[in-house]
Amino acid sequence: MERIVECVPNFSEGRNEGVIKEITGTIEAVAGVQLLDVDPGADTNRTVVTMVGSPDDVAEAAFQAVKRASQLIDMRQHRGAHPRFGATDVVPFVPVSGVTMDECAKIARQVGKRIGEDLEIPVYLYENAATRPERCNLSRVRSGEYEGLEEKLADAEWQPDFGPGIFNAKAGATAVGAREFLIAYNIDLNTTERKYANEIAYALRERGRWKRTGNIEPFYYKGDIVRFPDDGTYPCGPCDFVGDSFEELAEHYAEVHDGDLRARYEALGIDSENPSGPVFNDGRFKDVKAIGWVVDNYNRAQISINLNNYKVSPAHKVFEAAREEASKRGIAITGSEIVGVVPYEAMRQSAVYYLRRMRKSTGIPVPDLVETAIQSLGLRDVAPFETEEKVLGMPKADGPLAQRATFDFVDAVSRDSPAPGGGSVAALAGALGGALAAMVANLSVSKGEFDSQYEALCKIADQGQTIKDELVRGVDQDTAAFDLVLEAMRMPRDTEVERHERARAMEEGYKVATLVPLATVEQCRDALRLCAEIAPITDPNMVSDVGTGALLAHAGAQAAAYNVRINLPHITDEDFEAETRATLTGLLGECSELAAAVAAEVERGLGS
Repeated sequence: MERIVECVPNFSEGRNEGVIKEITGTIEAVAGVQLLDVDPGADTNRTVVTMVGSPDDVAEAAFQAVKRASQLIDMRQHRGAHPRFGATDVVPFVPVSGVTMDECAKIARQVGKRIGEDLEIPVYLYENAATRPERCNLSRVRSGEYEGLEEKLADAEWQPDFGPGIFNAKAGATAVGAREFLIAYNIDLNTTERKYANEIAYALRERGRWKRTGNIEPFYYKGDIVRFPDDGTYPCGPCDFVGDSFEELAEHYAEVHDGDLRARYEALGIDSENPSGPVFNDGRFKDVKAIGWVVDNYNRAQISINLNNYKVSPAHKVFEAAREEASKRGIAITGSEIVGVVPYEAMRQSAVYYLRRMRKSTGIPVPDLVETAIQSLGLRDVAPFETEEKVLGMPKADGPLAQRATFDFVDAVSRDSPAPGGGSVAALAGALGGALAAMVANLSVSKGEFDSQYEALCKIADQGQTIKDELVRGVDQDTAAFDLVLEAMRMPRDTEVERHERARAMEEGYKVATLVPLATVEQCRDALRLCAEIAPITDPNMVSDVGTGALLAHAGAQAAAYNVRINLPHITDEDFEAETRATLTGLLGECSELAAAVAAEVERGLGS
């Protein structure tokens, strides 16, 4: 899986195009980084930049951009509507694919340390990179903004995590953090009434809305606002409970609604010690912000949503809840759109949700999964949705051999070149075996007589897709592994030192060239296991497909084993050789047993 990190630095300049271009130019100059979006705002005097790439490359690009911004932006002259306290205000790192949140937090700390030490800018770590719980919240870290920064730095409790604890008048301070991917998501309605969009937005968002009583269904805004009364009682927002003290209310809230009421009201800017004003009713989703407005270009009302953590509140759940709320009010959803980009995992989650609702197999190819999410969420109903441009981290085989058409690949194998050779062909054979197992499972799901096997078939299809993709990548990995051996062979050997280094490189090359086909044997074993699982439960008319898949997977395993065995004699590490031979013998034994079991089922199904 490709390792991708997103970084979304915010710079305190939204009006001077020359300054913005110089900053973004430093990002574009770093190889391996793609600049996805530059969004300047004149009113906020702030530019939001989005870039993606490998962890190391993105870290370097982020630092260079912060460095250039500190040279070009003078916070003493800055005026803007958005909260800010530095020339580079925030630098969040976001995991997209193949990278964990912990890794992003580590990147944030490394970049933050470099900014603090090399540029002498005070740096505060926030969200998942924070080293102190009270600094997790960005708003708290940035409280007082630039104008209050000098006083803040004088407070021992607010010494920066990195950099000098003194006021940098020109550059201010920078918050560096790690957070989940933020999806900007809009849902459109078949009305031009903003109040309905707002009503639905308030019902969905974590902040919620004021508690109302009276005739509130279906039009909540018509109810009477419930406030903390003067008689000293404390009403609960989500239900009818009334406490005699805030402590009693908080206990009820924790027990019944599983939340921290004191923290909730403080986050809303309400003094929990002496609450006053409207009582808040909880929204339906955590980590969701939303507001309603009217989009003139579309001539319809729209719910504008930030999904701050799609793993907690995924797009499909918010979409369906919005559909439910709209239906109560006699209106309908006419589609949705994603502003900017979206992680593949978010699309996959939505696709699986809708496929399961449709009682269809979830083990389908990646492009089909994405298309399912697009169609189900109506992502092309209001605006174009180009998958290649919008979806980050889609699994794909990028190797030059894997991307070739079938006849091109066969031609490449047939030429007078040692690669691609038997190892690549073995991987392809195994991939076809896994693909056939997935195909049979997917076809079986659609047949009513197999409804009781739905979960088992989906599991087989899912695993078949995974094994297929791993083996397709193996087509190129095998060739790349042999290239290491060829490179070692070309090394000079005129001196004793050169001969020693060449021998070491060849040993390592042969080890890699052995382990890659060994992995192919293991993956082919897994494909055989899927064929064995589905053979007894499939439609008799598809036993030939299962049998073909098993034969291909078994042939792939045996062929890959040849490549393991031919490389082993070149390896002098006796422990490595012995362990590899033992592993290979065990895998081939499993493959033979599985192949025999499938063959028996196929013969029974064929009636001969």
